[in-house]
Amino acid sequence: MIFDFRLQVFHTIARRLNFTKAASELFISQPAVTKHIHELENQLKIKLFERTGSKIKLTQAGEILLTHAEQIFEIYRNIEFDINSLANRQSGILRLGASTTNAQYILPPILAAFHKKFPEIRITLTINNTEQIEQALQNKEIDLGVIEGYSKNAGIKYTQFLKDEIVLVSSTKNPVIKSGSVRPEQLKQIPLLLREPGSGTLEVISHALKLAGINISELSNEMQLGGSESMKLYMLHSNCMAFLSVHAVLKELQNKECYIVDVEGLTINRYFYFAILHGQPETLPELFIRFASHFVR
Repeated sequence: MIFDFRLQVFHTIARRLNFTKAASELFISQPAVTKHIHELENQLKIKLFERTGSKIKLTQAGEILLTHAEQIFEIYRNIEFDINSLANRQSGILRLGASTTNAQYILPPILAAFHKKFPEIRITLTINNTEQIEQALQNKEIDLGVIEGYSKNAGIKYTQFLKDEIVLVSSTKNPVIKSGSVRPEQLKQIPLLLREPGSGTLEVISHALKLAGINISELSNEMQLGGSESMKLYMLHSNCMAFLSVHAVLKELQNKECYIVDVEGLTINRYFYFAILHGQPETLPELFIRFASHFVR
């Protein structure tokens, strides 16, 4: 990278609020980190951090510098991409964030194929629920999100990616339901596993059930778990059922470890979306969006 290394040191500390962790991440000594910050503060003639014992926080000047530093780094990433494009090569860093369903079941083969085609582009992947991925996008901690759910933030541009269906799934060993179908009102008596608050999957399920006249608070919620994989494994070893993306249970359905329970009159379809900030340059993010969209066709 061609930017001032002192600015990178500042940015790392500002994100971690810890000199020791910043030194470790940058592969330099803690005294070197302190020296770079002192030099930057002397150059700007203002303090960037307030120190209270072992804790630090950004001053007002530090907050301003952090905002501009993130904009500068974004510009440098785009310069690197555009210059390399002239030489018919793509390189740089793409900070990707994905909801857990996307990260576990949709993106891995796409990422492998993307790396094979563009080996000079380095991808970092942050995994969290939809709400937190959107927040990371707004904080400019990531460049591109791959999310689920109905949330529509005015500051974010959403692009449809892949259609999905959420289905009610039961272990084949579960003695509770044998008919293969239930009425919507029966869901109130069936022990269910649900995703955590902030999950795009939970948001979609809640919306669909509301249209069917059922409030999600009326369900017999045995446990809320923070990911499809943990829900699936719990479901396979219990008499609970779970609403899961069909992508999450393809292997288990093929192996006859579980089956889909039809909820009469209820179909829960949704789309996964790409999410990017409005007005953000779309160099590497746009390249990945085009590649991933073509891959799943």
